[in-house]
Amino acid sequence: MPHALPGLDLLRAVAIVWVMLFHSWIVGGLGPDWSWLSRHGWMGVDLFFVLSGYLIGGQVLAALGRDGRLSLTGFYRRRAWRILPAYLATLALYLAWPDFREAPGMEPAWKFLSFTVNLSIDYNARQAFSHAWSLCVEEHFYALFPLIALALWRWGSARSALALGLGLLLGGIALRAALFQHGQATDPEMTRNWFLEDLYYPSWCRLDGLLCGVVLAAVQQCRPHWWQRARRWADAAALGGLATLGVAFWVLQERVSLAGVSVGWPLLSVALAALVFAGAGRDSLIGRWQVPGAGALAAISYSLYLVHKPAYHLVQLHGGDALQGRGLLAFAAYGAAALAAGAAMYLLVERPGLRWRDRLR
Repeated sequence: MPHALPGLDLLRAVAIVWVMLFHSWIVGGLGPDWSWLSRHGWMGVDLFFVLSGYLIGGQVLAALGRDGRLSLTGFYRRRAWRILPAYLATLALYLAWPDFREAPGMEPAWKFLSFTVNLSIDYNARQAFSHAWSLCVEEHFYALFPLIALALWRWGSARSALALGLGLLLGGIALRAALFQHGQATDPEMTRNWFLEDLYYPSWCRLDGLLCGVVLAAVQQCRPHWWQRARRWADAAALGGLATLGVAFWVLQERVSLAGVSVGWPLLSVALAALVFAGAGRDSLIGRWQVPGAGALAAISYSLYLVHKPAYHLVQLHGGDALQGRGLLAFAAYGAAALAAGAAMYLLVERPGLRWRDRLR
């Protein structure tokens, strides 16, 4: 699996900036003139899911393709060194420093340590560090995908893999539609935030992006001649992805809607997968385009994701009155603080963890 691909770095950088723009709502937002910039920023997490599905799927399937074997211990150890140091450091700050929290209420530590906070959260009362929900989804993917891939490699077939993927995709659509209709029927005023708690956060509802990424990895690793043929159309795939993304924007104009959770989410994932495919090689425009700063932003994106909300909060706590109503200027100040916090977390915690992982390999 190639490591330094400018296209994937650019997409990762776009994803984190998009999420940061979306979360500007916790400090008052960008104002009505710039709300279009942040409105769909939650989709940045879906882009991260597609990237994870592609990259992790590629690692697992490449190992199986070499000799039909996969070291589960090695895989889980590498993931632990990649994820846990910065995550646990951020959690420690949340627990030990109340001013670090962007909201007063927080779920108990054991839910974060067990990566189950996305399965049972009281969002209205305990919002602090709620963005850890997406890390829980990824951890569940890391835990289960290698086992499923290994079982299918040894005892399954391409047909059974395809059937499982389609079953998960269609099952997710049906489950979300049912949960949405139940929520609308029983709590139309949303006195409990059932949209986030029952549909948006739980792992079983958020498989679309990961599945699309895994499909890309499966084609690249298991049908390399298909992949090489398709690479001729990488730029067309990028244009198609952008067009499909525009359709997804239209379907998801109303984020809390039956059409959004049933049709919109898988459509969004397909659009983002087309962009990831285009960026997964140097034979496309996006794959060759080395945007200054994108690589550095991509490198710290995980640490930045962890700490950007508390960084926003700390700036608001100590200088929010001066920034109120200043739109993009305010976001620049909040963003600079978040970048500094993310870079510090990366340099002091995440990168040393990666070095230890490489030494133990």
